[in-house]
Amino acid sequence: MPSVLVHAPDDPVTLSPQAVKRLLDRGDGDAALLYLALLRRHGDTPPRSLAGELRWDKGRIEAAEAALRDLGLIAPQAPPPEPADEPPVYQQSEVAGKLEESADFRRLTAEVERKLGKRLTTADISVLLGLYDYLGLPSDVIYLLVCHCAERTAARLGPGRRPTLRQIEREGYAWARRGIDTQAAAAEYLRDYGRKREAVPAYMRALRLGDRLPVREEEKFLLQWLEWGFSPEAAALAYEKTVLKCHEFKWSYCNGILRRWHEAGLHTVDEIEAGDKRTRQTPAAFNIRTSDGKGAGNAWMRKYIRQREKEG
Repeated sequence: MPSVLVHAPDDPVTLSPQAVKRLLDRGDGDAALLYLALLRRHGDTPPRSLAGELRWDKGRIEAAEAALRDLGLIAPQAPPPEPADEPPVYQQSEVAGKLEESADFRRLTAEVERKLGKRLTTADISVLLGLYDYLGLPSDVIYLLVCHCAERTAARLGPGRRPTLRQIEREGYAWARRGIDTQAAAAEYLRDYGRKREAVPAYMRALRLGDRLPVREEEKFLLQWLEWGFSPEAAALAYEKTVLKCHEFKWSYCNGILRRWHEAGLHTVDEIEAGDKRTRQTPAAFNIRTSDGKGAGNAWMRKYIRQREKEG
């Protein structure tokens, strides 16, 4: 009987009997497809980077990846790497090899060149390859990342200004740590970022900084305060306390005030003022401590009065 399989002899993909049995026993077609895709790339590609090739969304590829890990067919998942002092450096031959073998990566490189309006150098493409191969970000996510960085740089520095690939790389690591590794997750993050950006001018005015745009470090503080749930009015209170203490505005000191309020569960102006009022009603002079570290309150005064009554 002739073989029913059609395959290319020069492109073999081999499955061990143990792997076949585990996949058949599992009965998970997506896990089997993902395993074949990984074998085709010789197992040196992060599973989630294949989402675009397989046309799967985040939930589907994560489920297939989890099944393969459960079956022991791929290694346990490691946390996203932190930005290294020396990011991965690819040799020219490795960059050329990836461009030759991966149509997906070639398309990504061409789209990034068009977006940034320049011809990418080997070093530039090496950065993209690190995001694609080392971090395992899919090509569509990397392109959204590049667009985000380009729009943010143009907004800060003016039309025509473009981010460097190293700036894009740093933002890519931040996305990886947040788990932004699908188109849907990236779109949700960008929508949330846009909403926060719209609120930034009100905070700048509350801090007496006028209508200028914040620089990158200032924006990080403002976005953090938004995430904590503080309004511009609450930020204005922190500003007043900062200037009262430091005689000038200091971002780090103001951030410390808001952090303490956040940890105390005080976010609205009313909550903050009520918290301050409670603090003022408990003067430090009466906050006497016993030897075991517990608050004695006004017990010393009551004891003194009782003693005087006995003597009287």
